Amino acid sequence: MNIFYLLIGVSLFAALIFLGAFIWAVRDGQFDDNETPAIRILFDDDSPSGEEEKKEESKKQTS
Repeated sequence: MNIFYLLIGVSLFAALIFLGAFIWAVRDGQFDDNETPAIRILFDDDSPSGEEEKKEESKKQTS
């Protein structure tokens, strides 16, 4: 039964460490990114399928 007290104490201590790390990150401004969500759509890596087909057609026509 004494092991339960030890496990509860250790888990509370670990929870306090994680809570402290989260509060420190919030105060440090780690989650204050206001610009990236607005411009994220501009950096889309996937190209539309129609664009690739147009490039291939233009290459065939110029050759």
